[in-house]
Amino acid sequence: MKKAAAGIIIFFFIISANIFPAEIKISKIEPPNWWAGMKVNQIQLMVYGENLNDVVVKSNEDDFKIVKVYEADNPSYLFVDVEISSSIIPGNYKLFFEGSGVKTEIDFPILKRNEDSSRHNGFNSSDIVYLIMPDRFANGDTLNDTDEGFIDSLNRNHPSRRHGGDLQGIINHLDYFNELGVTALWINPVVENNMQVSYHGYAATDLYKIDPRLGTNELYKELVNQAHEQGLKIIYDHVANHIGINHPWVKNLPIKDWLNGTVESHKLSNHQKLSASDPHASSEIRTLNTDGWFTEYMPDLNQRNPFVANYLIQNMIWWIEYSGLDGIREDTYPYADQKFLSEWNKIILNEYPRMNIVGEAWEFDPVFTSYYQRNNFYPREFNTNLPSVMDFGFSFTSFLYLKGERKLNAFYEHFAKDFIYPDPDNLFTFLDNHDWERAIFTAGGNIEKFKIPLTILLTTRGIPQLLYGTEIGIIGDKDHGRIRSDFPGGFPGDEHNAFISSERTERETQIFDYVKSLIELRKNFKSLSAGKMIHFPPADEIYYYFKIYENEKILVIINGNETEKEIQLNNTENYFSGTKNIVNLLTKAEIEFSTGMKFNLKPMSCLIYLLK
Repeated sequence: MKKAAAGIIIFFFIISANIFPAEIKISKIEPPNWWAGMKVNQIQLMVYGENLNDVVVKSNEDDFKIVKVYEADNPSYLFVDVEISSSIIPGNYKLFFEGSGVKTEIDFPILKRNEDSSRHNGFNSSDIVYLIMPDRFANGDTLNDTDEGFIDSLNRNHPSRRHGGDLQGIINHLDYFNELGVTALWINPVVENNMQVSYHGYAATDLYKIDPRLGTNELYKELVNQAHEQGLKIIYDHVANHIGINHPWVKNLPIKDWLNGTVESHKLSNHQKLSASDPHASSEIRTLNTDGWFTEYMPDLNQRNPFVANYLIQNMIWWIEYSGLDGIREDTYPYADQKFLSEWNKIILNEYPRMNIVGEAWEFDPVFTSYYQRNNFYPREFNTNLPSVMDFGFSFTSFLYLKGERKLNAFYEHFAKDFIYPDPDNLFTFLDNHDWERAIFTAGGNIEKFKIPLTILLTTRGIPQLLYGTEIGIIGDKDHGRIRSDFPGGFPGDEHNAFISSERTERETQIFDYVKSLIELRKNFKSLSAGKMIHFPPADEIYYYFKIYENEKILVIINGNETEKEIQLNNTENYFSGTKNIVNLLTKAEIEFSTGMKFNLKPMSCLIYLLK
């Protein structure tokens, strides 16, 4: 009798399932829209919802054509390839989802592109980039300091908690960037990071949404627009390698191999970045570097999965088109699949030919860093297509010099290795950044010694980058949270406001004025940003070099001694040919030039002369 009853129940369940089919529910589609007139005109929609297996997707428009529908391993997701005609008219286009007799209709917007010429202009050696960690820069809207449902709470007394800086804080200080003279802002990641430690932004939990504690998507677009109006470019900090452990994908994977490993079973990266270029490295070592998780709370994305690859490519293009970005800084470059990144670069640069992309390849030796720049000399089956790479070697050279472990000859040796780069002028150069102790801390607070690598940075090849607060001497220490100290005056209750010249301390003013003067020189004299460098081996801790662009010549002389020096330059007669006067560009003093003249250098000082 019990068996019969059980059979009836099972039969009733089967009949009920057929009579009352599971309802299709769609909660989100990514990307949320696209644009008419894009070169990338076939996109792959990632559909989120419930009961998305055995679903038919249709469109009634020839200009918005369904090409293919893919069922995911998980019925909470569906992938739909859509082809957008080159003649499509902007508007809402309907997607019809049908499954088990149930129909759902969704509008998908196709927008008109913004053709403003101030957008997508890239960055190059004529730019000076200013790096901002938004949480630590300025709090422009205290109403978004906390948000219900987000883990990491506001606590300015703790170096690793959120401090409240936001996008509005950056907007409020656009005039400050113009006062300083920088031309581009690299802003650390701004997408949602609902993580225990979230202030730095590198563990995303939603790749299409600005973190609400920083602002909104609309405010980010407004930031880019206002920056462009002020003549400032915006560089987006992107992470293709990993996401945050709290991303919804992690608990509900769309496809079994969406990640490299699972929460329960994964390996951590061995961080053996050299294995990418090492011809003797084992495949096991290379694989562990790229497929291991960066940390326990940063799951590794599997870019070899074509759906993951499509998602990441489209996501970056979407942000560029949506907001008007000028460039990209790609995080943890050696950790992601290199073939994928090659294609990612190619597609983005094909869509936006004027843009620039810089990869973070944390290697100190140019031999290894150059492996990632496009058209390099390494034998390989594909081109990296990466225009720029971060010059960690210059930063490390500066670090060793400021610690007293190397002399000025270290800079000479570093530049002498430029032959290894296909395009050394497109290197992204810096003293310090958000991951690297501040240069003035390394210098033990010695401002005059700190000025030496700073001067070299802003008078030599590459695209110079300054970390926020470098220009006022924020010192920090070795702790990441304190490296990323708050900018004084950016937060309610701050004792003084270093954004305003009248409120800067004497020390802050001294450093600010020197940085500003170097930036002005770089912008005013093309020889400093684009000229050929002729340098001479340092002797007795005196390093000098010429920067030459067409008929413009500039001479830089550096005294690394703690005593005053009087010197006569050797083997430089050809470079002074036709020179009648020389102008000290830092003091504006002009003197008559004579063959064999001597130069007086104060201890730990730099002279910058224009040859006339």
